[in-house]
Amino acid sequence: MAATRHFELNLLPERFAVTRLAANSPMPTAATQGPFFCVTRTGDEISVVTELSLVPLGIQSERGWRVLKVQGPFVLSEIGVLASLATSLAEAEISLLAVSTFYTNYLLVASETLTAAFAALEQAGHTIYRSKAG
Repeated sequence: MAATRHFELNLLPERFAVTRLAANSPMPTAATQGPFFCVTRTGDEISVVTELSLVPLGIQSERGWRVLKVQGPFVLSEIGVLASLATSLAEAEISLLAVSTFYTNYLLVASETLTAAFAALEQAGHTIYRSKAG
């Protein structure tokens, strides 16, 4: 069995929201602003992760998410990065939304579970760097 991997994560200072739009919706301009955003379009929906302050009033969204950036880079063929982190959170019964990029992964956790997420990840041997605003 492979040894448990330990990672360094940085907490982004901003608060985020996750929004669901109809698949045929126009792309909201605000969705592509801010220091971190993610837009995923499928045949069923458009999901947008963006800074909370950029979500227009009246748009249905789940607010209050925090983002942890896994310090990379990692090659796309690297195995077990997300699994190691997700397992630590799952064992602590903490839900997450994962976003992967070419070089790294981001974990979104609800603000109300952030302290418990820190504890679970640190207990598993991961290191978390908290932003001054976080």
